[in-house]
Amino acid sequence: MIDEEKVIYLDNNATTRVAPEAVQAMRPYFTEYYGNASSIYRFGGRLAKVVEEGRAKVAGFLGADPSEVIFTSCGTEGDSSAILSAVNVMPNRRKIVISTVEHPAVLNLGKELERKGYRVSRIPVDSFGRLDLERAKAMIDEDTAIVSVMWANNETGNIYPVAQLGEMAHSAGALFHTDAVQAAGKIPFHLHDLPMIDMLSVSGHKFHSPKGIGALYVRRGVHFHPFVVGGHQERGRRAGTENVPYIVGMGVAAELALAHLNEENTRVKALRDDLQNRLLAAIPDVRINGDVEHRLPNTTNISFEYIEGESILMHMDLYGICASSGSACTTGSLEPSHVLRAMGVPYTAAHGAIRFSLSRYSKQEEIDKVVEVMPGIISKIRAISPYWNKK
Repeated sequence: MIDEEKVIYLDNNATTRVAPEAVQAMRPYFTEYYGNASSIYRFGGRLAKVVEEGRAKVAGFLGADPSEVIFTSCGTEGDSSAILSAVNVMPNRRKIVISTVEHPAVLNLGKELERKGYRVSRIPVDSFGRLDLERAKAMIDEDTAIVSVMWANNETGNIYPVAQLGEMAHSAGALFHTDAVQAAGKIPFHLHDLPMIDMLSVSGHKFHSPKGIGALYVRRGVHFHPFVVGGHQERGRRAGTENVPYIVGMGVAAELALAHLNEENTRVKALRDDLQNRLLAAIPDVRINGDVEHRLPNTTNISFEYIEGESILMHMDLYGICASSGSACTTGSLEPSHVLRAMGVPYTAAHGAIRFSLSRYSKQEEIDKVVEVMPGIISKIRAISPYWNKK
Protein backbone atom coordinates (compact mmCIF):
# COMPACT_ATOMS: atom_id res chain seq x y z
CA MET A 1 0.00 0.00 0.00
CA ILE A 2 1.12 3.55 -0.77
CA ASP A 3 1.63 5.73 2.28
CA GLU A 4 -0.50 8.74 1.36
CA GLU A 5 1.28 10.91 3.91
CA LYS A 6 4.54 10.43 2.00
CA VAL A 7 3.14 11.10 -1.48
CA ILE A 8 4.03 14.45 -3.01
CA TYR A 9 1.43 14.81 -5.72
CA LEU A 10 2.42 17.24 -8.47
CA ASP A 11 0.46 15.74 -11.37
CA ASN A 12 -2.78 17.65 -11.02
CA ASN A 13 -3.17 18.25 -14.77
CA ALA A 14 -3.61 14.49 -15.06
CA THR A 15 -6.16 14.24 -12.25
CA THR A 16 -6.86 15.71 -8.84
CA ARG A 17 -7.81 14.38 -5.43
CA VAL A 18 -11.53 14.61 -4.80
CA ALA A 19 -12.35 17.46 -2.43
CA PRO A 20 -13.48 16.07 0.96
CA GLU A 21 -16.54 18.33 0.81
CA ALA A 22 -17.54 16.73 -2.49
CA VAL A 23 -17.09 13.22 -1.08
CA GLN A 24 -19.27 14.09 1.90
CA ALA A 25 -21.99 15.55 -0.30
CA MET A 26 -22.01 12.50 -2.60
CA ARG A 27 -22.19 9.82 0.08
CA PRO A 28 -25.97 9.80 0.72
CA TYR A 29 -26.67 9.32 -3.00
CA PHE A 30 -24.83 6.01 -3.00
CA THR A 31 -26.57 4.59 0.04
CA GLU A 32 -29.81 6.36 1.04
CA TYR A 33 -31.05 8.14 -2.08
CA TYR A 34 -30.05 5.67 -4.77
CA GLY A 35 -33.12 5.89 -7.01
CA ASN A 36 -33.26 6.70 -10.71
CA ALA A 37 -33.76 10.43 -11.22
CA SER A 38 -35.99 9.73 -14.25
CA SER A 39 -38.44 7.59 -12.29
CA ILE A 40 -42.04 8.77 -11.84
CA TYR A 41 -42.27 7.72 -8.17
CA ARG A 42 -41.01 10.15 -5.55
CA PHE A 43 -38.13 8.03 -4.22
CA GLY A 44 -36.33 8.35 -7.55
CA GLY A 45 -38.07 11.24 -9.22
CA ARG A 46 -37.24 13.74 -6.48
CA LEU A 47 -33.59 13.31 -7.41
CA ALA A 48 -34.31 15.24 -10.60
CA LYS A 49 -34.24 18.34 -8.41
CA VAL A 50 -30.83 17.30 -7.08
CA VAL A 51 -29.54 16.95 -10.64
CA GLU A 52 -30.79 20.43 -11.49
CA GLU A 53 -29.16 21.86 -8.36
CA GLY A 54 -25.85 20.36 -9.51
CA ARG A 55 -26.39 21.76 -12.99
CA ALA A 56 -27.02 25.23 -11.56
CA LYS A 57 -23.75 25.06 -9.59
CA VAL A 58 -21.74 24.04 -12.67
CA ALA A 59 -23.47 26.76 -14.70
CA GLY A 60 -22.51 29.33 -12.07
CA PHE A 61 -18.92 28.09 -12.21
CA LEU A 62 -18.87 28.61 -15.99
CA GLY A 63 -20.86 31.83 -16.07
CA ALA A 64 -23.61 30.17 -18.09
CA ASP A 65 -27.31 29.46 -17.85
CA PRO A 66 -28.23 26.01 -16.44
CA SER A 67 -30.10 25.19 -19.67
CA GLU A 68 -26.77 25.48 -21.52
CA VAL A 69 -25.06 22.73 -19.48
CA ILE A 70 -25.14 19.08 -20.58
CA PHE A 71 -23.61 16.51 -18.23
CA THR A 72 -21.14 14.10 -19.87
CA SER A 73 -18.76 11.41 -18.65
CA CYS A 74 -15.53 13.36 -19.27
CA GLY A 75 -13.75 15.97 -21.35
CA THR A 76 -13.12 13.55 -24.21
CA GLU A 77 -16.84 12.91 -24.60
CA GLY A 78 -17.49 16.64 -24.52
CA ASP A 79 -14.90 17.26 -27.25
CA SER A 80 -16.30 14.52 -29.48
CA SER A 81 -19.87 15.66 -28.87
CA ALA A 82 -19.09 19.25 -29.87
CA ILE A 83 -17.06 18.50 -32.99
CA LEU A 84 -19.30 15.72 -34.30
CA SER A 85 -22.38 17.83 -33.65
CA ALA A 86 -20.93 20.62 -35.77
CA VAL A 87 -20.15 18.41 -38.75
CA ASN A 88 -23.62 16.86 -38.50
CA VAL A 89 -25.52 20.15 -38.37
CA MET A 90 -23.35 21.65 -41.14
CA PRO A 91 -23.22 18.79 -43.69
CA ASN A 92 -22.18 21.06 -46.54
CA ARG A 93 -19.02 22.13 -44.71
CA ARG A 94 -16.29 19.49 -44.87
CA LYS A 95 -13.47 21.05 -42.89
CA ILE A 96 -12.47 21.44 -39.26
CA VAL A 97 -9.64 23.55 -37.85
CA ILE A 98 -7.70 22.50 -34.75
CA SER A 99 -4.16 23.13 -33.50
CA THR A 100 -1.07 20.94 -33.59
CA VAL A 101 -0.92 20.91 -29.79
CA GLU A 102 -4.43 19.72 -28.96
CA HIS A 103 -5.15 16.93 -26.50
CA PRO A 104 -5.33 13.46 -28.10
CA ALA A 105 -9.11 13.62 -27.63
CA VAL A 106 -9.22 16.20 -30.43
CA LEU A 107 -6.15 15.17 -32.44
CA ASN A 108 -7.27 11.57 -32.84
CA LEU A 109 -10.84 12.56 -33.64
CA GLY A 110 -9.38 14.77 -36.37
CA LYS A 111 -7.54 11.77 -37.83
CA GLU A 112 -10.76 9.75 -37.75
CA LEU A 113 -12.64 12.49 -39.59
CA GLU A 114 -9.88 12.64 -42.20
CA ARG A 115 -10.40 8.95 -42.85
CA LYS A 116 -14.05 9.76 -43.49
CA GLY A 117 -13.22 12.39 -46.07
CA TYR A 118 -13.13 15.59 -44.04
CA ARG A 119 -10.29 18.09 -44.34
CA VAL A 120 -8.50 18.91 -41.11
CA SER A 121 -6.28 21.99 -40.87
CA ARG A 122 -3.90 22.21 -37.94
CA ILE A 123 -2.71 25.59 -36.64
CA PRO A 124 1.07 25.52 -36.00
CA VAL A 125 2.89 26.97 -32.99
CA ASP A 126 6.21 28.71 -32.50
CA SER A 127 9.08 27.64 -30.24
CA PHE A 128 7.21 29.00 -27.19
CA GLY A 129 4.07 27.05 -28.07
CA ARG A 130 2.20 30.19 -29.18
CA LEU A 131 -0.37 29.76 -31.96
CA ASP A 132 0.30 31.27 -35.37
CA LEU A 133 -2.83 33.44 -35.59
CA GLU A 134 -2.12 34.60 -39.13
CA ARG A 135 -2.05 31.00 -40.31
CA ALA A 136 -5.21 30.33 -38.31
CA LYS A 137 -7.03 33.20 -40.00
CA ALA A 138 -5.98 31.91 -43.43
CA MET A 139 -7.16 28.38 -42.61
CA ILE A 140 -10.67 29.31 -41.45
CA ASP A 141 -12.88 29.65 -44.52
CA GLU A 142 -16.44 29.13 -45.80
CA ASP A 143 -15.92 25.35 -45.86
CA THR A 144 -15.10 25.23 -42.12
CA ALA A 145 -17.77 23.67 -39.90
CA ILE A 146 -15.98 24.17 -36.59
CA VAL A 147 -12.80 25.54 -35.09
CA SER A 148 -11.77 23.64 -31.94
CA VAL A 149 -8.79 24.95 -29.97
CA MET A 150 -8.03 24.23 -26.33
CA TRP A 151 -8.13 27.14 -23.88
CA ALA A 152 -5.01 25.99 -22.01
CA ASN A 153 -2.48 23.35 -22.91
CA ASN A 154 -2.32 20.34 -20.62
CA GLU A 155 1.47 19.90 -21.00
CA THR A 156 2.96 23.40 -21.06
CA GLY A 157 0.10 25.30 -19.42
CA ASN A 158 0.05 27.79 -22.32
CA ILE A 159 -3.14 29.87 -22.45
CA TYR A 160 -4.50 30.49 -25.95
CA PRO A 161 -6.53 33.47 -27.28
CA VAL A 162 -9.81 31.63 -27.65
CA ALA A 163 -11.93 34.78 -27.89
CA GLN A 164 -9.93 35.95 -30.90
CA LEU A 165 -10.13 32.50 -32.51
CA GLY A 166 -13.87 32.37 -31.86
CA GLU A 167 -14.34 35.68 -33.64
CA MET A 168 -12.36 34.35 -36.61
CA ALA A 169 -14.62 31.30 -36.72
CA HIS A 170 -17.80 33.35 -36.59
CA SER A 171 -16.54 35.65 -39.35
CA ALA A 172 -16.47 32.60 -41.62
CA GLY A 173 -19.84 31.31 -40.41
CA ALA A 174 -18.22 28.44 -38.49
CA LEU A 175 -18.86 27.29 -34.94
CA PHE A 176 -16.21 27.58 -32.24
CA HIS A 177 -15.49 25.04 -29.50
CA THR A 178 -12.81 25.10 -26.83
CA ASP A 179 -11.55 22.29 -24.63
CA ALA A 180 -11.39 24.13 -21.30
CA VAL A 181 -10.53 21.02 -19.27
CA GLN A 182 -7.31 22.57 -17.95
CA ALA A 183 -8.51 26.18 -17.82
CA ALA A 184 -11.63 25.66 -15.70
CA GLY A 185 -10.91 26.46 -12.06
CA LYS A 186 -7.47 27.94 -12.80
CA ILE A 187 -8.21 31.09 -14.79
CA PRO A 188 -11.27 33.33 -14.47
CA PHE A 189 -13.88 33.47 -17.23
CA HIS A 190 -17.60 34.09 -17.60
CA LEU A 191 -19.23 32.58 -20.68
CA HIS A 192 -22.07 35.10 -20.75
CA ASP A 193 -19.38 37.64 -21.66
CA LEU A 194 -17.91 35.43 -24.43
CA PRO A 195 -20.58 35.02 -27.14
CA MET A 196 -17.97 33.82 -29.62
CA ILE A 197 -17.67 30.54 -27.68
CA ASP A 198 -20.41 28.23 -28.94
CA MET A 199 -19.39 25.09 -27.07
CA LEU A 200 -16.96 24.34 -24.24
CA SER A 201 -15.88 21.11 -22.55
CA VAL A 202 -14.86 20.57 -18.93
CA SER A 203 -13.98 17.49 -16.90
CA GLY A 204 -14.73 17.33 -13.18
CA HIS A 205 -11.67 15.34 -12.15
CA LYS A 206 -9.42 18.24 -13.13
CA PHE A 207 -10.91 20.45 -10.39
CA HIS A 208 -11.33 18.03 -7.47
CA SER A 209 -14.52 16.27 -8.56
CA PRO A 210 -14.69 12.49 -9.13
CA LYS A 211 -13.50 10.89 -12.36
CA GLY A 212 -16.30 9.97 -14.71
CA ILE A 213 -18.28 13.22 -14.80
CA GLY A 214 -17.91 16.24 -17.05
CA ALA A 215 -19.98 18.88 -18.78
CA LEU A 216 -20.45 20.35 -22.22
CA TYR A 217 -21.61 23.95 -22.52
CA VAL A 218 -23.74 24.62 -25.60
CA ARG A 219 -24.61 28.27 -26.01
CA ARG A 220 -28.33 28.93 -26.26
CA GLY A 221 -29.38 29.09 -29.91
CA VAL A 222 -26.63 26.77 -31.18
CA HIS A 223 -28.14 23.79 -33.00
CA PHE A 224 -26.89 20.61 -31.33
CA HIS A 225 -26.88 17.04 -32.62
CA PRO A 226 -26.57 14.49 -29.76
CA PHE A 227 -23.55 12.20 -29.60
CA VAL A 228 -25.14 9.64 -27.25
CA VAL A 229 -28.61 8.75 -28.55
CA GLY A 230 -31.27 6.87 -26.61
CA GLY A 231 -33.48 8.11 -23.80
CA HIS A 232 -34.83 11.54 -23.01
CA GLN A 233 -32.21 12.54 -20.43
CA GLU A 234 -30.49 15.95 -20.61
CA ARG A 235 -33.44 17.25 -22.66
CA GLY A 236 -32.71 14.70 -25.34
CA ARG A 237 -29.13 15.93 -25.79
CA ARG A 238 -27.29 13.13 -23.99
CA ALA A 239 -29.02 9.83 -23.30
CA GLY A 240 -28.29 7.63 -20.31
CA THR A 241 -29.30 7.39 -16.67
CA GLU A 242 -28.19 10.46 -14.74
CA ASN A 243 -25.11 9.89 -12.58
CA VAL A 244 -26.63 11.57 -9.54
CA PRO A 245 -23.81 11.11 -6.97
CA TYR A 246 -21.17 12.40 -9.37
CA ILE A 247 -23.33 15.31 -10.52
CA VAL A 248 -23.67 16.27 -6.84
CA GLY A 249 -19.90 15.96 -6.36
CA MET A 250 -19.13 17.98 -9.47
CA GLY A 251 -21.50 20.72 -8.34
CA VAL A 252 -19.79 21.02 -4.96
CA ALA A 253 -16.32 20.87 -6.55
CA ALA A 254 -17.33 23.62 -9.00
CA GLU A 255 -18.44 25.88 -6.16
CA LEU A 256 -15.17 25.27 -4.31
CA ALA A 257 -13.08 25.86 -7.44
CA LEU A 258 -14.77 29.20 -7.99
CA ALA A 259 -14.24 30.16 -4.36
CA HIS A 260 -10.53 29.23 -4.53
CA LEU A 261 -9.80 30.84 -7.91
CA ASN A 262 -7.86 33.69 -6.34
CA GLU A 263 -5.76 31.22 -4.36
CA GLU A 264 -4.85 29.40 -7.59
CA ASN A 265 -3.55 32.65 -9.02
CA THR A 266 -1.65 33.76 -5.91
CA ARG A 267 -0.49 31.08 -3.45
CA VAL A 268 -0.41 28.18 -5.94
CA LYS A 269 1.31 30.33 -8.56
CA ALA A 270 3.91 31.40 -5.99
CA LEU A 271 4.64 27.76 -5.13
CA ARG A 272 4.97 26.90 -8.83
CA ASP A 273 7.38 29.80 -9.37
CA ASP A 274 9.40 28.83 -6.31
CA LEU A 275 9.76 25.25 -7.54
CA GLN A 276 10.73 26.33 -11.03
CA ASN A 277 13.21 29.02 -10.02
CA ARG A 278 15.00 26.88 -7.45
CA LEU A 279 15.35 23.95 -9.86
CA LEU A 280 16.76 26.27 -12.52
CA ALA A 281 19.27 27.61 -10.02
CA ALA A 282 20.30 24.21 -8.67
CA ILE A 283 20.61 22.11 -11.85
CA PRO A 284 22.59 22.90 -15.02
CA ASP A 285 21.27 22.39 -18.58
CA VAL A 286 17.64 22.94 -17.71
CA ARG A 287 15.05 24.80 -19.82
CA ILE A 288 11.42 25.87 -19.40
CA ASN A 289 9.07 24.81 -22.17
CA GLY A 290 6.21 27.11 -23.10
CA ASP A 291 5.15 30.72 -22.81
CA VAL A 292 6.07 31.79 -19.29
CA GLU A 293 4.05 35.00 -19.63
CA HIS A 294 0.78 33.36 -20.66
CA ARG A 295 0.28 30.06 -18.89
CA LEU A 296 -1.72 28.44 -16.12
CA PRO A 297 -0.70 29.42 -12.58
CA ASN A 298 -0.16 25.82 -11.50
CA THR A 299 1.93 24.40 -14.34
CA THR A 300 5.60 24.33 -15.33
CA ASN A 301 7.16 22.07 -17.95
CA ILE A 302 10.89 21.66 -17.37
CA SER A 303 13.39 19.85 -19.60
CA PHE A 304 16.39 18.24 -17.93
CA GLU A 305 18.57 17.87 -20.98
CA TYR A 306 20.42 14.77 -22.18
CA ILE A 307 18.42 12.24 -20.10
CA GLU A 308 15.11 10.36 -20.34
CA GLY A 309 11.98 11.63 -18.64
CA GLU A 310 10.80 8.12 -17.81
CA SER A 311 13.98 7.46 -15.88
CA ILE A 312 13.55 10.74 -13.99
CA LEU A 313 9.98 9.83 -13.07
CA MET A 314 11.00 6.39 -11.79
CA HIS A 315 13.68 7.89 -9.56
CA MET A 316 11.24 10.55 -8.32
CA ASP A 317 8.76 7.81 -7.50
CA LEU A 318 11.24 6.33 -5.04
CA TYR A 319 10.73 9.52 -3.02
CA GLY A 320 6.95 9.42 -3.47
CA ILE A 321 7.00 12.33 -5.92
CA CYS A 322 4.35 12.17 -8.64
CA ALA A 323 4.73 14.18 -11.84
CA SER A 324 4.41 13.51 -15.57
CA SER A 325 6.46 13.45 -18.76
CA GLY A 326 3.46 14.61 -20.79
CA SER A 327 -0.23 13.93 -21.14
CA ALA A 328 -1.62 11.07 -19.05
CA CYS A 329 -3.45 9.94 -22.21
CA THR A 330 -0.14 9.20 -23.95
CA THR A 331 1.61 7.38 -21.10
CA GLY A 332 3.39 4.27 -22.41
CA SER A 333 4.60 5.92 -25.60
CA LEU A 334 8.36 6.16 -26.04
CA GLU A 335 7.97 9.07 -28.44
CA PRO A 336 8.60 12.58 -27.11
CA SER A 337 5.56 14.76 -26.50
CA HIS A 338 3.73 15.84 -29.66
CA VAL A 339 3.37 19.27 -28.06
CA LEU A 340 7.12 19.69 -27.61
CA ARG A 341 7.77 18.31 -31.10
CA ALA A 342 5.34 20.85 -32.56
CA MET A 343 7.29 23.56 -30.72
CA GLY A 344 10.57 22.35 -32.19
CA VAL A 345 12.09 21.53 -28.80
CA PRO A 346 15.43 19.73 -29.45
CA TYR A 347 15.40 15.97 -29.12
CA THR A 348 17.85 16.07 -26.20
CA ALA A 349 15.47 18.31 -24.27
CA ALA A 350 12.09 16.91 -25.37
CA HIS A 351 12.89 13.45 -24.00
CA GLY A 352 13.83 14.85 -20.59
CA ALA A 353 10.75 17.01 -20.10
CA ILE A 354 8.85 16.78 -16.81
CA ARG A 355 5.53 18.50 -16.17
CA PHE A 356 4.91 19.63 -12.61
CA SER A 357 1.29 20.65 -11.98
CA LEU A 358 0.19 21.85 -8.55
CA SER A 359 -3.17 22.33 -6.85
CA ARG A 360 -4.60 24.19 -3.88
CA TYR A 361 -3.66 21.17 -1.76
CA SER A 362 0.05 21.60 -2.60
CA LYS A 363 2.28 22.67 0.30
CA GLN A 364 5.56 24.54 0.67
CA GLU A 365 7.22 21.61 2.44
CA GLU A 366 6.47 19.43 -0.59
CA ILE A 367 8.15 21.91 -2.89
CA ASP A 368 11.12 22.03 -0.53
CA LYS A 369 11.45 18.23 -0.66
CA VAL A 370 11.36 18.15 -4.45
CA VAL A 371 14.03 20.84 -4.68
CA GLU A 372 16.13 18.92 -2.15
CA VAL A 373 16.16 15.60 -4.04
CA MET A 374 16.01 16.60 -7.71
CA PRO A 375 19.65 17.68 -8.15
CA GLY A 376 20.84 14.29 -6.92
CA ILE A 377 18.36 12.43 -9.14
CA ILE A 378 19.42 14.33 -12.25
CA SER A 379 23.13 13.99 -11.46
CA LYS A 380 22.77 10.24 -10.92
CA ILE A 381 20.96 9.68 -14.22
CA ARG A 382 23.29 11.92 -16.20
CA ALA A 383 26.30 10.02 -14.88
CA ILE A 384 25.18 6.96 -16.88
CA SER A 385 23.65 8.81 -19.85
CA PRO A 386 25.51 8.41 -23.17
CA TYR A 387 23.98 11.71 -24.35
CA TRP A 388 25.27 13.63 -21.31
CA ASN A 389 28.74 12.14 -21.63
CA LYS A 390 28.92 13.10 -25.33
CA LYS A 391 27.60 16.65 -25.03
